[in-house]
Amino acid sequence: MTAAKDLADKMHRAFFRTLSLLSSRGQGALLRRYFDWWHRRPDPWNMGTDAYEQAKYAATLAQVSAGPYRRILEMGCSEGVFTQRLVRAHPDAHVTAVDISERALRRAAERVAEAADRTLLVAADLLTFTAEHRYDLVFCSETLYYVGRGDRLRQASAQLIGLLAPGGVLVLVHPWPEARRLHRFVDASGAVSRVSEFVETAAHRPFAVSVYRAPGRTAASATG
Repeated sequence: MTAAKDLADKMHRAFFRTLSLLSSRGQGALLRRYFDWWHRRPDPWNMGTDAYEQAKYAATLAQVSAGPYRRILEMGCSEGVFTQRLVRAHPDAHVTAVDISERALRRAAERVAEAADRTLLVAADLLTFTAEHRYDLVFCSETLYYVGRGDRLRQASAQLIGLLAPGGVLVLVHPWPEARRLHRFVDASGAVSRVSEFVETAAHRPFAVSVYRAPGRTAASATG
């Protein structure tokens, strides 16, 4: 990473730490406007076409066992590029995809129209999302650095763990080595165990895929 890029990333993170000084509701409102602005044009980060993103998606899926999984959650789905991969990789699962930007979700709906009967798109932020069910498999990629300072990160980590069904799998994907900081509350929680970690250092933007499992057996494995 170049010095200019490193400085830009540090300024980016500082901005979101400042936002987290607001109440959770105020922080969520500003993030919603921020991401709606970014999504004024389709695929603002080229997730659907960028070779790096495609390689990261493939590496993420490769770290997760085949299942079966009844319920899958993707937190921070943007326009549904990875969501589409999920519905195709797990044709028997119901997939819930969450994003704070309604503009992004409208495009995500088009992308996953092939599986509309088993896909639910929800406009919400990580800290306030509520669910009727617990999930066998939860993904959170490139999202935790947006929640800001430590207490919000701790809250977000507890939220993700709380969304897991017994035996459920949590997958966190974030830049490396920043992932050490972003995943630390999950690592220290004692509520889940880390079962694997893949670190890609050869990419122009290194990343880590950390996989955790909650104790117990999922409903899917119990009936399989």
